[in-house]
Amino acid sequence: MSTVSTPPTVSDPAPARRDAEATRAAILKSARYLLARHAHTDITLKDVAERAGVSPPLILKYFGNKDALFARVMSFEADAQALLDAPLGELGRHMVRHVLESQSERGADPLLRIAFAPLHGEQGDILRANFRTQVTEHLADRLTGPDSGLRAELAVGTLLGLGVMYGIARGPHLRSSAIENLVDRYAPVVQAQLTPSSPTD
Repeated sequence: MSTVSTPPTVSDPAPARRDAEATRAAILKSARYLLARHAHTDITLKDVAERAGVSPPLILKYFGNKDALFARVMSFEADAQALLDAPLGELGRHMVRHVLESQSERGADPLLRIAFAPLHGEQGDILRANFRTQVTEHLADRLTGPDSGLRAELAVGTLLGLGVMYGIARGPHLRSSAIENLVDRYAPVVQAQLTPSSPTD
């Protein structure tokens, strides 16, 4: 009696990919957290690994070395894309909500690590340069009317102040308020810098 052989089962690679993506995200989140609290030179791969719940060799597998890892962390490109992903007339609300939700839901402010650039020596210069080109200049390029560079810096500075109070100073009234209430109150302040003044103002 002949038997029918069944083809070998091919495992689905999707779960492995998802696990790898989750691990990379955990490593990046850990490195960002540490970079916002310690000088770059004081942070070791072991520190990053312990906080991420992985082994140091796994960081080397995904990122190559410490410099490559922190080059990713010091880039604002992906954060800026998400932060500025709204039409100009709605951008103030979007930016404020994005900063608050990033902190409250994901534990990572998209901008706040720039405040710690003085801790990082030459790496801080890289952080500042990335911030200017990837965040403020990118925003300025989207604005119409006069003084677009100044208005972009003022809008971003306003967001940084909110991020400091919400995430670092942990203002109790801010933290206990609904995010949508904070957006309603704060977004017009940001939007005022994004919208050019009329000639009669």
